[in-house]
Amino acid sequence: MTSNELINLLKQKNLLREIDEKLDVNLEIPHIAYVEAKKENQKVLLFTNPVDKEKGIEYDTPVLMNIFNKDTLKLIFNNKELDEIAKEIEGLLKPKKPKTFMDKIDGFKKLWKMKNVFPKEVKRGICQDVVITENIDLESMPILKTWEQDGGKFITMGQVYTKSLDGEKVNLGMYRLQIYDKTRLGLHWQIHKDSNHFFHEYKKAGKKMPVSIAIGGDALYTWAATAPLPIGMNELFLYGFIKEKPAEVVKSITNDIFIPKDVDFVIEGYCDPEEMEIEGMFGDHTGYYTLKEPYPVLNVTAITHKKNPIFYATVVGKPPLEDKYMGLATERIFLPLLQTQAHDLVDYRMPENGVFHNLILCKIAPQYKGHSLQIAHALWGVGQMSFVKHAIFVDENAPELEDYVNLTEWILNRFDKKNILISKGVIDALDHSSSEALVGGKLGVDCTGEVVEKNVNIIDDDKLLETIKILDSDVIALKQYFTNTANPICVIQYKKTKPAKEVFEKLKALKEHLSIVVFVDEKQNYVNNPYMLIWRVTNNIEANRDIFIDDIIGIDGTNKSEIDGFKREWPDDVNCTKEVIEDLRKRGLINITDEEIKFFQIY
Repeated sequence: MTSNELINLLKQKNLLREIDEKLDVNLEIPHIAYVEAKKENQKVLLFTNPVDKEKGIEYDTPVLMNIFNKDTLKLIFNNKELDEIAKEIEGLLKPKKPKTFMDKIDGFKKLWKMKNVFPKEVKRGICQDVVITENIDLESMPILKTWEQDGGKFITMGQVYTKSLDGEKVNLGMYRLQIYDKTRLGLHWQIHKDSNHFFHEYKKAGKKMPVSIAIGGDALYTWAATAPLPIGMNELFLYGFIKEKPAEVVKSITNDIFIPKDVDFVIEGYCDPEEMEIEGMFGDHTGYYTLKEPYPVLNVTAITHKKNPIFYATVVGKPPLEDKYMGLATERIFLPLLQTQAHDLVDYRMPENGVFHNLILCKIAPQYKGHSLQIAHALWGVGQMSFVKHAIFVDENAPELEDYVNLTEWILNRFDKKNILISKGVIDALDHSSSEALVGGKLGVDCTGEVVEKNVNIIDDDKLLETIKILDSDVIALKQYFTNTANPICVIQYKKTKPAKEVFEKLKALKEHLSIVVFVDEKQNYVNNPYMLIWRVTNNIEANRDIFIDDIIGIDGTNKSEIDGFKREWPDDVNCTKEVIEDLRKRGLINITDEEIKFFQIY
């Protein structure tokens, strides 16, 4: 499905909002998309007249954003339900012995479908209708600057195609790409990513590495670029499997990389392994900025595009956003593959306010003591699952994993500090909370056991706050949650003049009234907003440092600084620019209430 076909389909189904007003690629367009993504019934957005007000540029190319949402997923995934695709994969991974002639026929059909996974090379594609090899200008494309502290403009939905030095392995990934000037951009290849492995092959050989970046085309190409397949396995295999037809690919004009024939733009070039440049800052999907670091540089040798192209972009930041739905697809489709590594894993969920790698909920069928901890170690050793910081395990009798209220009650009624595992392992390069980059604490909590006894005498919030303030006057607010369970949670907000551990030590005197205590800063936290508190706390804790196990349990979800002996730079929240939001509200381009601004911590 080309971009034009997608837009026409969205129009037919009333899923598209066209905005014809001239809007700035700097902050205005991404801020509108950011607010739209918070809505229950959001639309895909088509900005038909993007401009750069500072540079005086009016772009001919429209910008398409928020392509993935609850109403578009089935359209993008070949009119299939996500669980249907997962079952097809499971059928391949767990073939059953045929009992009848029709069973054999079905088996042959499944095998015959596999012919579709291999991309088909063709001689020409619409992505090369226009070829530019001279006077190359990346700034001619409507590339967005999303956040005020961003280091510049970033391509955020680029399909990055690379191959190994020997050409035997290929990779399709999606990485942010910072524009440095007309012919150079930054390749944010984190150390754990496949493209980075290839890069080091070229570096060791002293050779330049070819790279092609596609934008647009079938939206499933974009999702496939995020799929956590094993290294060397072409993500376009997954596209062909889901679409039931092979991706048709063409050779780039100036290198030997193949890209889908029907994408909208292709940026071709090479990176010299000896050339690095500072990339960032960038407001990322964690909801925090990632800091400046050196990354490889792509020197552009050609830009090709179809006639009348569409520019795809996404916005990342505090949840919920478009990546919620891209992650949901990954979660559902890859369950069968994950079960091959953890055989008694029944299901799992990655809540969007846990920004995927910060929190995973697992339902298992425990067979013996310690089974959940065994699965925890298995998950921490599997591909991108190895970046997961916090995992909570329940058994098959627990409520549905997306039934968060009842599930939380189930967990708290079975929580026992004896069943806490704190370990250490690799973490995402985007994680800011660990004292050491790339390595940090892992938390596993086994809640597959029996209901535990309640030993907490609950008093109301006002009385508890008054009592705690006598112990420590820096405490300014608190709220208790799930007081009906064996292990209520008390969120405490305080002025951070000292480490949370010091406050925790004082609170142990109130152990008859407290079970689990969570600490947050005074700034931009609200004790009555559990959705954003989960986002904040799972982002900010490093299990080896910030979880205190004593008569009560303490969790330090505050921002870390010199007060805590934290030596790394702690980044800012990703916030919208207030003046831009208020101007867009006045112009009627966004519809958001003051309460929603506060709830989602927009600015």
